[in-house]
Amino acid sequence: MKNVTILGVTGSIGTQTLEVIRSDINNFVIVGISANTNWEKIVPIIIEFKPKYVAMMDGEASLKLKNHCRGKKYSTEILQGLEGLNYISTLPEVDVVVTAVVGMIGLVPTIKAIHSGKDIALANKETLVAAGELVMEAAKRNHVNILPVDSEHGAIFQCLQGNKLKDVNKILLTASGGPFRGKSRQELRSIKPEQAIKHPKWNMGKKISIDSSTLMNKGLEVIEAHWLFGVDYTNIQVLVHPQSIIHSMVEYIDGSVIAQLSSTDMRLPIQYAINYPKRNNAVIDKLDFYNMGNLTFEKPDMDTFKCLKLAYSAGKMGGNMPAIMNAANEIAVELFLDFKIKYLQIEYIIEKCMNKFVHNINPNLEEILEVDLKVRQYVRDNYDKE
Repeated sequence: MKNVTILGVTGSIGTQTLEVIRSDINNFVIVGISANTNWEKIVPIIIEFKPKYVAMMDGEASLKLKNHCRGKKYSTEILQGLEGLNYISTLPEVDVVVTAVVGMIGLVPTIKAIHSGKDIALANKETLVAAGELVMEAAKRNHVNILPVDSEHGAIFQCLQGNKLKDVNKILLTASGGPFRGKSRQELRSIKPEQAIKHPKWNMGKKISIDSSTLMNKGLEVIEAHWLFGVDYTNIQVLVHPQSIIHSMVEYIDGSVIAQLSSTDMRLPIQYAINYPKRNNAVIDKLDFYNMGNLTFEKPDMDTFKCLKLAYSAGKMGGNMPAIMNAANEIAVELFLDFKIKYLQIEYIIEKCMNKFVHNINPNLEEILEVDLKVRQYVRDNYDKE
């Protein structure tokens, strides 16, 4: 039996985590859950899973949920804000924290959970992108497992089982190519948000879908892979694989390549992470190799999709540069979704911020959080125009 906290329970990863747990309910207890504003979606989760605690980031949503629950036979305590997230992430009875929130909001609760000795099922990219060195050092000190939920990193994690990191030659990180694969820079100029959120393979939230279309999502994953697996950036290679059947591969020093293949379904990496080191019966459709068709691979076009090149550059620079890049990207994507900037301005804003802000090679957590706020404010002040 594992006791679980889920941060970001109403999002794509959060709801799929509930599906996995629902299919194996006798082996899990959900102790705490969090959401941002969507309190209506929380109500049926409380009824079904009976968590001890719910943390709502938004104060008004927290109040509405409390009013709704008042007088009803729910034993769930409603908490609010970042303090609430931190509280449910550090509860003594919790074994594993699923960090499925999107954005930098996941960083502090994740670090606090690590310091409390909780294993982390990590679906929040920004945690390792912005503070990978601090997070991995804390995990090592506290004997905590960082279990990747992302399909690519979950695949790499599986490919490494039974092998030694010193025998790894290269990580081959696959990418679908996103909805605009093959398009020219000129064609990208007129892209609208409704086009960019239509991913050809995965059903994801809006922010991650935009990142996938710009290839920033893959850039964030490159930085994550560096920290998760201790592999140098020169040995992390991105392959565009439109079929999204091979979720990533590991090449060993003897030339062997081990790949992880499965249907396009996030429930598998979620299931593997929260059950680790066990495997459970399938919650996804099995592959039909007779009808699979061809599997193809291409080199990513980093001249057309510059965000991937920027991410490699930020990762190699290290220090606070990935945090600067990430903060600029988050707000630029937000502004694009609000029709306030053009599609190609996303990469322009990221590059401008990487050149503008001071590169600190050895930041502490407070300095990372400080530069994150400064970059966000700069982008809003200069580009949040009606």
